[in-house]
Amino acid sequence: MLFDLRGRGRRRAIQVIYLSLAILMGGGLVLFGIGGNTSGGLVDAIQGNSGSVSADDAFKNRVTTLEKRTQANPRDAAAWSQLASLRFQVATTGENYDQTTQSYTDKGRVELRRAAAAWQRYLALNPKKLDERVANQMVQAYGAAGLKDYPEAVKALEFVIDSRDPTYQLYAQLAVLAHAAKQDRKATLSAQKAEELAPKSQRKAIKAQIQQAQQQLDGQATAGQPEPSQ
Repeated sequence: MLFDLRGRGRRRAIQVIYLSLAILMGGGLVLFGIGGNTSGGLVDAIQGNSGSVSADDAFKNRVTTLEKRTQANPRDAAAWSQLASLRFQVATTGENYDQTTQSYTDKGRVELRRAAAAWQRYLALNPKKLDERVANQMVQAYGAAGLKDYPEAVKALEFVIDSRDPTYQLYAQLAVLAHAAKQDRKATLSAQKAEELAPKSQRKAIKAQIQQAQQQLDGQATAGQPEPSQ
Protein backbone atom coordinates (compact mmCIF):
# COMPACT_ATOMS: atom_id res chain seq x y z
CA MET A 1 0.00 0.00 0.00
CA LEU A 2 1.45 3.35 -1.04
CA PHE A 3 1.05 6.59 0.85
CA ASP A 4 1.96 10.21 0.36
CA LEU A 5 4.96 11.00 2.54
CA ARG A 6 4.17 14.69 2.15
CA GLY A 7 0.52 14.44 3.08
CA ARG A 8 -1.04 14.63 6.50
CA GLY A 9 -3.23 11.58 5.93
CA ARG A 10 -6.63 11.09 7.47
CA ARG A 11 -7.02 12.98 10.74
CA ARG A 12 -8.13 11.27 13.90
CA ALA A 13 -7.29 11.46 17.58
CA ILE A 14 -4.32 9.46 18.76
CA GLN A 15 -5.59 6.81 21.14
CA VAL A 16 -2.26 5.29 22.04
CA ILE A 17 0.67 6.89 23.84
CA TYR A 18 3.65 5.96 21.74
CA LEU A 19 6.62 4.39 23.44
CA SER A 20 9.63 6.69 23.51
CA LEU A 21 12.23 6.13 20.84
CA ALA A 22 14.55 3.47 22.14
CA ILE A 23 16.39 0.43 20.94
CA LEU A 24 16.05 -2.46 23.32
CA MET A 25 18.01 -5.59 22.67
CA GLY A 26 16.77 -8.72 24.39
CA GLY A 27 15.30 -11.81 22.87
CA GLY A 28 14.39 -9.60 19.90
CA LEU A 29 14.73 -6.02 18.72
CA VAL A 30 11.89 -3.75 19.78
CA LEU A 31 11.75 -0.93 17.26
CA PHE A 32 9.90 2.25 18.10
CA GLY A 33 6.89 0.45 19.53
CA ILE A 34 3.50 1.77 18.51
CA GLY A 35 1.26 0.44 21.20
CA GLY A 36 0.45 -3.03 19.94
CA ASN A 37 0.37 -4.66 23.35
CA THR A 38 -2.06 -7.44 24.01
CA SER A 39 -3.50 -6.16 27.25
CA GLY A 40 -7.19 -6.62 26.99
CA GLY A 41 -6.82 -9.58 24.69
CA LEU A 42 -7.47 -11.97 27.52
CA VAL A 43 -10.51 -9.94 28.53
CA ASP A 44 -11.76 -10.13 24.96
CA ALA A 45 -11.15 -13.86 24.89
CA ILE A 46 -12.97 -14.67 28.11
CA GLN A 47 -15.75 -12.10 27.85
CA GLY A 48 -19.02 -13.82 28.44
CA ASN A 49 -17.42 -16.91 29.97
CA SER A 50 -17.60 -17.94 33.59
CA GLY A 51 -14.62 -17.49 35.88
CA SER A 52 -14.05 -21.22 35.89
CA VAL A 53 -12.88 -21.16 32.27
CA SER A 54 -9.10 -21.01 31.99
CA ALA A 55 -7.42 -18.45 29.76
CA ASP A 56 -6.08 -21.18 27.47
CA ASP A 57 -9.53 -22.76 27.12
CA ALA A 58 -11.11 -19.38 26.48
CA PHE A 59 -8.63 -18.62 23.70
CA LYS A 60 -9.12 -22.06 22.15
CA ASN A 61 -12.90 -21.74 22.29
CA ARG A 62 -12.79 -18.33 20.65
CA VAL A 63 -10.39 -19.53 17.94
CA THR A 64 -12.64 -22.51 17.24
CA THR A 65 -15.69 -20.25 16.95
CA LEU A 66 -13.93 -17.91 14.52
CA GLU A 67 -12.56 -20.76 12.43
CA LYS A 68 -16.08 -22.13 12.06
CA ARG A 69 -17.27 -18.69 10.99
CA THR A 70 -14.61 -18.41 8.30
CA GLN A 71 -15.31 -21.93 7.07
CA ALA A 72 -19.03 -21.23 6.85
CA ASN A 73 -18.46 -17.88 5.16
CA PRO A 74 -14.96 -17.39 3.70
CA ARG A 75 -15.90 -13.82 2.77
CA ASP A 76 -16.55 -12.79 6.36
CA ALA A 77 -13.87 -10.11 6.62
CA ALA A 78 -14.62 -9.32 10.25
CA ALA A 79 -14.11 -12.96 11.23
CA TRP A 80 -10.74 -13.15 9.45
CA SER A 81 -9.63 -9.91 11.11
CA GLN A 82 -10.66 -11.14 14.55
CA LEU A 83 -8.97 -14.49 13.93
CA ALA A 84 -5.71 -12.79 12.97
CA SER A 85 -5.86 -10.68 16.12
CA LEU A 86 -6.65 -13.61 18.37
CA ARG A 87 -3.91 -15.76 16.84
CA PHE A 88 -1.46 -12.94 17.52
CA GLN A 89 -2.62 -12.75 21.13
CA VAL A 90 -2.28 -16.52 21.50
CA ALA A 91 1.32 -16.22 20.28
CA THR A 92 2.14 -13.93 23.21
CA THR A 93 0.77 -16.20 25.94
CA GLY A 94 1.78 -19.33 27.81
CA GLU A 95 4.36 -21.60 26.22
CA ASN A 96 4.25 -19.58 23.03
CA TYR A 97 6.21 -16.70 24.50
CA ASP A 98 9.29 -16.78 26.74
CA GLN A 99 8.82 -13.99 29.26
CA THR A 100 12.42 -14.33 30.46
CA THR A 101 14.01 -13.68 27.08
CA GLN A 102 11.07 -11.65 25.76
CA SER A 103 10.97 -13.76 22.61
CA TYR A 104 8.60 -16.09 20.79
CA THR A 105 9.13 -19.81 21.11
CA ASP A 106 8.87 -22.15 18.14
CA LYS A 107 5.21 -22.71 19.02
CA GLY A 108 4.68 -18.98 19.25
CA ARG A 109 6.08 -18.47 15.76
CA VAL A 110 3.68 -21.12 14.49
CA GLU A 111 0.84 -19.03 15.92
CA LEU A 112 2.30 -15.91 14.33
CA ARG A 113 2.29 -17.63 10.95
CA ARG A 114 -1.34 -18.60 11.51
CA ALA A 115 -2.13 -15.00 12.42
CA ALA A 116 -0.37 -13.83 9.27
CA ALA A 117 -2.35 -16.29 7.14
CA ALA A 118 -5.64 -15.01 8.57
CA TRP A 119 -4.49 -11.42 8.02
CA GLN A 120 -3.71 -12.14 4.36
CA ARG A 121 -7.16 -13.71 3.90
CA TYR A 122 -8.63 -10.56 5.44
CA LEU A 123 -6.67 -8.29 3.06
CA ALA A 124 -7.67 -10.40 0.06
CA LEU A 125 -11.29 -9.43 0.72
CA ASN A 126 -10.42 -5.74 0.21
CA PRO A 127 -12.31 -4.40 3.25
CA LYS A 128 -13.47 -0.81 2.84
CA LYS A 129 -11.81 0.21 6.10
CA LEU A 130 -8.94 -1.79 7.49
CA ASP A 131 -8.84 -2.68 11.16
CA GLU A 132 -6.08 -0.41 12.49
CA ARG A 133 -5.70 -2.35 15.74
CA VAL A 134 -5.03 -5.62 13.95
CA ALA A 135 -2.70 -3.91 11.46
CA ASN A 136 -0.74 -2.64 14.45
CA GLN A 137 -0.47 -6.16 15.82
CA MET A 138 0.71 -7.45 12.47
CA VAL A 139 3.53 -4.91 12.40
CA GLN A 140 4.88 -6.75 15.42
CA ALA A 141 4.04 -10.20 14.10
CA TYR A 142 6.00 -9.57 10.90
CA GLY A 143 8.74 -7.53 12.57
CA ALA A 144 12.19 -8.16 14.00
CA ALA A 145 11.02 -10.04 17.08
CA GLY A 146 8.53 -12.11 15.08
CA LEU A 147 8.55 -13.52 11.56
CA LYS A 148 11.11 -11.06 10.16
CA ASP A 149 8.99 -10.58 7.06
CA TYR A 150 9.90 -6.94 6.66
CA PRO A 151 8.04 -6.16 3.40
CA GLU A 152 4.80 -7.30 5.04
CA ALA A 153 5.68 -5.39 8.22
CA VAL A 154 6.08 -2.25 6.09
CA LYS A 155 2.66 -2.78 4.46
CA ALA A 156 0.98 -3.26 7.84
CA LEU A 157 2.65 -0.14 9.25
CA GLU A 158 1.55 1.90 6.25
CA PHE A 159 -2.04 0.90 7.04
CA VAL A 160 -1.51 2.20 10.57
CA ILE A 161 0.06 5.43 9.34
CA ASP A 162 -2.84 6.04 6.96
CA SER A 163 -5.31 5.88 9.84
CA ARG A 164 -3.48 8.14 12.30
CA ASP A 165 -2.09 11.62 12.57
CA PRO A 166 1.51 11.68 11.30
CA THR A 167 4.11 11.36 14.04
CA TYR A 168 7.87 11.09 13.98
CA GLN A 169 7.71 7.83 15.93
CA LEU A 170 5.68 6.10 13.22
CA TYR A 171 7.90 7.36 10.42
CA ALA A 172 11.04 6.45 12.35
CA GLN A 173 9.75 2.91 12.69
CA LEU A 174 8.86 2.84 9.00
CA ALA A 175 12.37 4.02 8.11
CA VAL A 176 13.85 1.09 10.01
CA LEU A 177 11.47 -1.55 8.67
CA ALA A 178 11.74 -0.26 5.09
CA HIS A 179 15.53 -0.43 5.38
CA ALA A 180 15.30 -4.04 6.53
CA ALA A 181 12.93 -4.73 3.61
CA LYS A 182 15.57 -3.25 1.26
CA GLN A 183 13.17 -0.52 0.21
CA ASP A 184 15.88 2.10 0.30
CA ARG A 185 14.03 5.07 -1.14
CA LYS A 186 11.11 4.59 1.23
CA ALA A 187 13.52 4.22 4.15
CA THR A 188 15.26 7.48 3.23
CA LEU A 189 12.02 9.43 2.75
CA SER A 190 10.56 8.05 5.99
CA ALA A 191 13.68 9.01 7.95
CA GLN A 192 13.47 12.52 6.51
CA LYS A 193 9.79 12.71 7.43
CA ALA A 194 10.55 11.55 10.98
CA GLU A 195 13.15 14.30 11.38
CA GLU A 196 10.76 16.86 9.90
CA LEU A 197 8.00 15.95 12.37
CA ALA A 198 10.27 15.67 15.41
CA PRO A 199 10.90 18.64 17.72
CA LYS A 200 13.98 20.54 16.56
CA SER A 201 15.84 19.69 19.76
CA GLN A 202 15.40 15.96 19.10
CA ARG A 203 16.10 15.72 15.39
CA LYS A 204 19.77 14.77 15.65
CA ALA A 205 18.96 12.11 18.24
CA ILE A 206 16.13 10.71 16.11
CA LYS A 207 18.40 10.47 13.08
CA ALA A 208 21.07 8.70 15.12
CA GLN A 209 18.58 6.24 16.63
CA ILE A 210 17.14 5.36 13.24
CA GLN A 211 20.61 4.69 11.89
CA GLN A 212 21.53 2.63 14.93
CA ALA A 213 18.38 0.51 14.63
CA GLN A 214 19.02 -0.03 10.93
CA GLN A 215 22.58 -1.12 11.64
CA GLN A 216 21.41 -3.53 14.31
CA LEU A 217 18.99 -5.17 11.90
CA ASP A 218 21.79 -5.39 9.33
CA GLY A 219 23.90 -7.10 11.98
CA GLN A 220 21.13 -9.58 12.73
CA ALA A 221 20.74 -10.39 9.04
CA THR A 222 24.48 -10.91 8.64
CA ALA A 223 24.64 -13.12 11.72
CA GLY A 224 21.91 -15.33 10.27
CA GLN A 225 23.78 -15.97 7.02
CA PRO A 226 25.81 -19.18 6.60
CA GLU A 227 29.59 -19.05 6.70
CA PRO A 228 31.15 -18.69 3.24
CA SER A 229 32.69 -21.89 1.90
CA GLN A 230 36.46 -22.11 1.88
